[in-house]
Amino acid sequence: MRVAVTGTPGTGKTTAVEGLDIDLERIHLNDVIHEEDLIVEHDDERDSAVADIDAVAEYLDGREDVLFESHLAHHFDADRVVVLRTHPEELRRRLTDRGEPEAKAEENAESEALDVILSEAVERHGADSVYEVDATDLDPEAVAAAVEAVVAGEREPRAGTVSFLDYL
Repeated sequence: MRVAVTGTPGTGKTTAVEGLDIDLERIHLNDVIHEEDLIVEHDDERDSAVADIDAVAEYLDGREDVLFESHLAHHFDADRVVVLRTHPEELRRRLTDRGEPEAKAEENAESEALDVILSEAVERHGADSVYEVDATDLDPEAVAAAVEAVVAGEREPRAGTVSFLDYL
């Protein structure tokens, strides 16, 4: 089984994955992208690396029984895709608290309000493979438990049940 955990930066992906009790190999794609130098350029405006999506796909190719996590994870083949969601106001606070520039935090908050990653995940994988989790008011253990339920097949797919349009 291949499970992707994705979401806008700041939704709690890395923290949740670190707390999982599962028998799948865990891959933090952002670490792999930097360690394997799978970068095609640097976006100076956003102060971020631009990943070579084809090279990351090649890195993941042939891996089974794996869970991979990143805001890019939904771009790769997976049997199940968990999309973590967080209210944009909380997301913005988390990002600025960890030192992100205000403009970058706002851009990510707007992206979250517009369901950008959820929409991309559903478009690529279909609604029957996407599991949306509103992590806004959940502690890391509860988010990890939700991901574990997806891995175990104890949670039904659902997408489009969370709306943050009030932010806009």
